[in-house]
This record gives sequence, C-alpha cells and structure tokens, in this order.
Amino acid sequence: MNKLATAKRSRAITTEEVLLILCHSVNEVLNNAGNKKVEYSPMVQKINKTCLRPDIGCFVLFDGGFSGLVIINFTAEAAMEIYRKYLLSMGMPESELAQFHTSDEVGNVMGEIMNQIVGDFTNKVRHQLRTSITQSQPKMMAINKQVQISVNTTLDQPQSRRVTFNTEDNNIFYLELSMDKTEFIKLHDFDEDELENPDDILADNPRHSGKRATPEARSNNDHDDLMNDLGI
Repeated sequence: MNKLATAKRSRAITTEEVLLILCHSVNEVLNNAGNKKVEYSPMVQKINKTCLRPDIGCFVLFDGGFSGLVIINFTAEAAMEIYRKYLLSMGMPESELAQFHTSDEVGNVMGEIMNQIVGDFTNKVRHQLRTSITQSQPKMMAINKQVQISVNTTLDQPQSRRVTFNTEDNNIFYLELSMDKTEFIKLHDFDEDELENPDDILADNPRHSGKRATPEARSNNDHDDLMNDLGI
C-alpha cells in the first residue's frame, strides 16, 4: 500500500495543486511500468491552449466534480523508450518488439499507459479532494505536425498548464492539463485513506487480462472515436 501523493497543503487547492496530483500519477504508473527515474520539471508553464504535438499525442477527457482534458505528447524517442521498458519488464522478448513509433503496437501500449495514469489520477482525486470524476477512453495519434485540439466539451474559464518530463535516458515528453477554473476549500480536517498500489492498476489492463483486441480492429475503432471527439 502506498500513501497518497500529497498536494500542497493550503486552505484553497487550485489548478497547480491538481496538476501536482496528476504529475505524481504519471511518475508512479511509469515507475511501475518499468520506467524508473522519470522526473518532471519544478517549473510549470501557463499556456493559452492545449494541443497535440509530434510525435505521438494522447488525450483523455474527464468530467464530474470538475471537467478537464489531459494530454501527453511524446517524442518518438520517449515513446519508444517507455514502450520498450514496459514490455521488457513484463517479460516480452526484445525480438518481438516493434521498431517504429508509428507501429499500432506502440500506439496501443501508450494508450494503455495513458489510461492507467488518468485512472490513478481519478482515484487520487476521489480520496484527496473528496470529489468524483470519470474519464473517457484514451485516444492516441501519431502525428508529424502540431495539431490544435478542439474537443466536444465546455470548460468553465479553462485553466491550462504544461509540465516537461524527462525519462531515464533523457528523452522528453510533455504533460498538458486543461480544467475548469475552480478551487477546493477545506471546511474541516479529514483523514486521507491509503490508495491501492499502482501495481494493481497495471494488473487490470487488457494486456494482462488476455482480452486484447487485434491491432487492426482497435486502431480502426480508436480512429473513429478520435475523429468524433475532435468533431471531424
């Protein structure tokens, strides 16, 4: 059992504290997926808009107590490093690994990891902020130029932030969060429960369950869903 990643203790919890919870989720899930020593920058950028960027962009919508959008943009090198270490840690022979970041297999694995990250985040939010949010299925795109993302959701005075992450091999990826402008104000003290070990989240993913869709079918379905979310 792992103690909660603790957001900054202040009377009002704002976008930056929610972002910190999300950063902890990224670190914990990647660490338990064979990617050690992933670090995020101590500096956060305020940005006007979120967008998908080369070489692989993943996004997830969430809604409930507050609404928002999570995007992770991976360089090809970062995506391949995370993909390889994840599958090697699960005992996959290196000879069976994909060689290019545009492979459906790489996209499927990055989508699984994104799903685990946001799932861990929603769990932390439920325990730490005492509110509930639900997530959409992650969508992934291998892209060769910057894409401005417009999704079918309405945020109340959206607040957008970007954080830079570095992998163990010094490859870079970027986390972007856009969410309602909101504050959580503690009315009285309460005890924070312990969360499940991130290993439990990994154990529930489709690869472990053996119910994984074929890359072709999954790719086609994801593409259709992605186009719908983008309003195309």
